[in-house]
Amino acid sequence: MQFNRNNYSDEILTELFKALLLPRMIEEKMLLLLRQGKVSKWFSGIGQEAISVGATTALQPDEWIMPLHRNLGVFTSRKIPLADLIKQWQGSVHGFSKGRERSFHFGSKDYFICGMISHLGPQLSVADGVALAYKLKHEKKVCLAFMGEGGTSEGEFHEALNVASVWDLPVIFIIENNGYALSTPVSEQYRCAKLVDRAQGYGMEGVQIDGNNILAVYDTVKGVRDYCINHQRPYLIECMTFRMRGHEEASGTKYIPRELFEKWLERDPIKNYERYLTEEKILTNEQVDQIKNEIHDYINNNPLEGFGGKSHHAHSISESNEAEDIYAKKIISFEETKQAFLDQRQNFPEEQNRGNRFIDAIREGLRQSMIAHPGLILMGQDIAEYGGAFKVTEGFLQEFGKERVRNTPLCESAIIGASLGLSLEGYKSVIEMQFADFVSVGFNQIINNLAKIHYRWGQNADVVIRMPTGAGVGAGPFHSQSNEAWFVHTPGLKVVYPSSPGDAKGLLIAAINDPNPVLFFEHKALYRSLSADFSEDYFEIEIGKAKQIRVGTDVSIITYGMGVIWATEYADTHSEISIDILDLRTLLPLDYKAIRNSVNNTGKVLVLHEDTLTGGIGGEIAAWIAQNCFEFLDAPVMRCASLDTPVPFNADLEKNFLAKSRLDEMMQKLIHY
Repeated sequence: MQFNRNNYSDEILTELFKALLLPRMIEEKMLLLLRQGKVSKWFSGIGQEAISVGATTALQPDEWIMPLHRNLGVFTSRKIPLADLIKQWQGSVHGFSKGRERSFHFGSKDYFICGMISHLGPQLSVADGVALAYKLKHEKKVCLAFMGEGGTSEGEFHEALNVASVWDLPVIFIIENNGYALSTPVSEQYRCAKLVDRAQGYGMEGVQIDGNNILAVYDTVKGVRDYCINHQRPYLIECMTFRMRGHEEASGTKYIPRELFEKWLERDPIKNYERYLTEEKILTNEQVDQIKNEIHDYINNNPLEGFGGKSHHAHSISESNEAEDIYAKKIISFEETKQAFLDQRQNFPEEQNRGNRFIDAIREGLRQSMIAHPGLILMGQDIAEYGGAFKVTEGFLQEFGKERVRNTPLCESAIIGASLGLSLEGYKSVIEMQFADFVSVGFNQIINNLAKIHYRWGQNADVVIRMPTGAGVGAGPFHSQSNEAWFVHTPGLKVVYPSSPGDAKGLLIAAINDPNPVLFFEHKALYRSLSADFSEDYFEIEIGKAKQIRVGTDVSIITYGMGVIWATEYADTHSEISIDILDLRTLLPLDYKAIRNSVNNTGKVLVLHEDTLTGGIGGEIAAWIAQNCFEFLDAPVMRCASLDTPVPFNADLEKNFLAKSRLDEMMQKLIHY
């Protein structure tokens, strides 16, 4: 192994040695504790330390890093105290994730480290978002994300690199190629000669280096960082290395040929660098021993005895404590945001030909939010020059500029991940799904990254995803689904579904002001068919509050979205029935108080929604009413929903599919129970 010091001082070379040695010695202690049964799981990076340490020390301390399982060197090089890491590893309530995550599944804004999720690939897209934030702020910074060679087979790898290149983002992607994804060798992962060759396919530069050579990693990343900043371009680095332990300790290493261990043992990053330092008389053997003793004392002076003990006290765990951390709290009040809008409004022309349709309300809420929040970024397919599939953002490009109104490649997952990266740097974002159906290809980022991140380590995801949804327009099974129930099941998300222009505007403004991820459903059949006057003011409607549409005494219809229109039409043509109509408006969290009041008004309840019956939110509402409002009921809670089939294209089939076709039947059944 050849080391090139490149005019680095003895002090820098020595500090690199200390930084390289620290994670190795910590790991050796952890493996001892693992054998003693005091650690439940460990992902070892022994043999790969030079990559984490070299890359991290080459960056500035306020530049975000997205590490993975085997990157202990990232955390130690960012100077996180070992005592704090131990609390995290032992599941302490005082750890970074308050005992809710394990090992390296945590992040910290103080140290500019974004915690990984087990799905690996999403980290790359989050890095895109951070790099975009740097670019928008004109800051001379880069973001760096790690990926194993196995993870390069994921679609997110393609999406993230493509977005980074198309948007000219200053982001460094590092592949740690250790030869095996758990037990699957590279021969079964890819067929290109080198993974770095893929860089050319994305129009970016790349290089393959010896990942066990600390100076090669450090010097390369420093140079690449300068390149990314000066040229505003991404870069791919493939670091060749080998892990000397199993994927995690329980996996073992029986599947790896013994001769590979012998080969890579000779290439150990620490032994080789130590030999270089002593041969070049940068350090003496005595100095090396002194450094090792100091690290040994540092490790042993931390409360390692805490491993294996109880990490939570029973009295400190409660349902309310857990629920409190699902959502981030608003820091800026609506009054402050409204004042910001009023201050900025004079810089923008008045809207001409203001309409009163459902789509006009959404457009106005979005436009006013862009004025109120200079750090609000819109992203989506065809939303810029074209104005979006439904023309909601038509004219926004000319008014707010290309940096804030961004066309995206067809890569929903990467764009949702990038929105989280923007949030790390204080930006808000609104993503337009061309159709709600297409969100399925971004499902992982929403369910496992956006929804869980605040509960995991206190980081908010300030993201709104607009979801043009629903049937009734003859669009068939891939453009008509009602998929809100997918997300209602997921703690950490908020799900909003307005049914009137005024509610659409006020709830959209509230969703954008909310620091949590919000799925905002807009029924596309209402865009141009539903009109009603709404205020020109900048206003919010509180998320989580239902709306009483009508007060009645015979039957309650609890519904939302298009169901409100159907229920109102039915009530208008059936004056003989006193119908209580409750528009939920927000599906997560639900307004249980309003539901209870409606049930109490009538004693007979029909839950109506356009979604299919099985697994729809109506089942959850019916179950809650049965459990909590049984004393008010005069009949079983009934559900009226669409058929349990995909949405058909043919107009007659679609009409038969929709819940509206069975509304009278279900109402008569309930009335005459």
